Amino acid sequence: MDKMSDEVEHRMRLLREKVSYHNERYYRYAEPEISDRQYDHLKRELEDLEREYPEFARPDSPSSEVGDDRLESFPNYDHRLPMQSLDNTYRFGELRDFANRLERLLGEGELEFVVEPKIDGMAVSTTYEGGKFIRAVTRGNGIQGDDITANFALIPNYPKVLTAPYPEVLEVRGEIYMTLPEFKRINSGRLKEGLPLFANPRNLAAGTVKMLSRKEAGSRRLTWVAHGLGYCDPGYYDTLTDFFMDLRRWNFPRVQNHWVGRGVDFCISAIGELDGLRKDYAYSTDGAVLKLNRIGWQIQAGSTAKAPRWAIAYKFEAEQAVTRLLDISIQVGRTGTLSPVAILEPVQLGGTTVSRATLHNRDEIARKDVRIGDFVKVEKAGEIIPAIIEPVMDKRASGLAPYVFPTKCPACQTEVIPTEGEAALRCPNTMGCPPQIRRRIGFFASRQCMDIEGLGEAVVDQLVGRELVASPVDLYGLEKKDLLELDKFAEKSADNLLKALEESKGRELWRLIHGLGIQHVGVAASKLLAQTFLDLEKLAGATADQLIEIEGIGPIVAQSIVTYFGDPIHGKIVHGLIAAGLTVTSSLSERSGSIQAVAGKTFVLTGVLPNLKRNEARERIEKAGGKVVGSVSKKTAFLVAGQKAGSKLQAAKRLGIEVLSERELLELME
Repeated sequence: MDKMSDEVEHRMRLLREKVSYHNERYYRYAEPEISDRQYDHLKRELEDLEREYPEFARPDSPSSEVGDDRLESFPNYDHRLPMQSLDNTYRFGELRDFANRLERLLGEGELEFVVEPKIDGMAVSTTYEGGKFIRAVTRGNGIQGDDITANFALIPNYPKVLTAPYPEVLEVRGEIYMTLPEFKRINSGRLKEGLPLFANPRNLAAGTVKMLSRKEAGSRRLTWVAHGLGYCDPGYYDTLTDFFMDLRRWNFPRVQNHWVGRGVDFCISAIGELDGLRKDYAYSTDGAVLKLNRIGWQIQAGSTAKAPRWAIAYKFEAEQAVTRLLDISIQVGRTGTLSPVAILEPVQLGGTTVSRATLHNRDEIARKDVRIGDFVKVEKAGEIIPAIIEPVMDKRASGLAPYVFPTKCPACQTEVIPTEGEAALRCPNTMGCPPQIRRRIGFFASRQCMDIEGLGEAVVDQLVGRELVASPVDLYGLEKKDLLELDKFAEKSADNLLKALEESKGRELWRLIHGLGIQHVGVAASKLLAQTFLDLEKLAGATADQLIEIEGIGPIVAQSIVTYFGDPIHGKIVHGLIAAGLTVTSSLSERSGSIQAVAGKTFVLTGVLPNLKRNEARERIEKAGGKVVGSVSKKTAFLVAGQKAGSKLQAAKRLGIEVLSERELLELME
């Protein structure tokens, strides 16, 4: 039993780390690495284990939180009413369970629902005060989002002024998206320029919204649709359909179709009708949303920490097609992982032509017994790179040999080695394998790391191909004459890149830590490490025990950090970056405002504070030497609670963590 408990606890810890990682890739950077279905499967497994083994559950589990899309480069704004995500299902049986629960809870017969298309875009909340548009804010963490008003203003199809009558204060929730024709237009242009293509319209829309360059954001045509009611003067609307009538009167863009009717059978029928219509929509639709129509019923039903109990999303099964597997190409990633990619006979799937699909890893190919020359079932979910489901055995030609995975790296011919705890094989030639070098340099220069403008994929390919750059250190030794040798580089472009490299030397420490590409260390972990150690060299010398003491850093992440800095090659890179003059100490170490009662302590903020905005409270705590994290655990010293504090407050009380009001926080910092 003890061994099984250890295995369950380890699996839950691994799932929490995976779900947190994929949350960050999807919500914060709009760069998901797995399909929605794969992500939903991971999250569902975690939720099931937490229910079955509550002794191993944690109050800060990503299963109980809204994915956070906030970026440091945007100001934050508190939602008047929490902006939650939706629970989802792929089964009609679970829809019936959802409706039955509501009927029992509300003591009603068949309830009236609104059924709408689920647009695959980026959630946004617009605020109107006195009938005038004031701001647009992303969902963020549900309580607080990024203020994207400037970029939202580039979208043409929203009303700036409402005609009377209207509520004095109104939040209209909706979805920013990119139409399929616009997505194809942009990718066609990138194809002509030899640039990498965007994976799907949702990622492109989310990335465009968060661009700091309004000029570039404006060159991409975004649109949006209103579908939900946020904060509103109490009692103003009785039903969602009343609200929708006003949206039409004010000329808000709405979904093409919606259905209103009683009972779950009506909803299932409406979903079937939607499934037949959605192929002709100009935008990507990955499911249907069911919502109680009456606002009073919604209030009675309430919500969990992350989702309303009165609404649910039904997701359509991924589309499939059958085509021939022409070849299997092996790609080498940033960390040396060998990833098999299927080269397919082109086939139409989900409105696009598909010619490549993922095969995940060596074990997956062997388990499915996929062979070159097979006819295979290909599945596409959410516009992510399609995956091969299985070979069509009754169409297999005789004589097809099982696929033999390479034992040497296809790029540098180095013997590959297994990755501990995973099915993947890895090329250990860190400094001599061209694909690894290109991807590491590209990641280091990317927006979420050192943000070096002008150092895109095409430029990186040339620098590595001409052997001018083999590590991030080499970037800071580039001279103008080196750049002028590159294709499409002239005096001005060379000067601009050199200027961008010089400016990047002053980036915050957390960006440099993230840019090193330490496995499992994302943006959130990089910030925690910078706040804790304040100096790159101190971080490099940290032990696993010291790292595990940091809230938000688990054993797997801690060991990954120790392994990275224990590698002599990585040590050489770190010392090279220090010698190049990059910022390797946190600005926190230069602040003189540390306060003994706060310094080194971990804080969590929840709810709406009466005077301070969330980012102001965070700044004050950090200036006083404290750390602010997003979730409650035993390592939390203080929870600062405002109005509408939810699950984090309950978790703090269960763990016996001291709860402060805004006034008590300010007194603590005096």
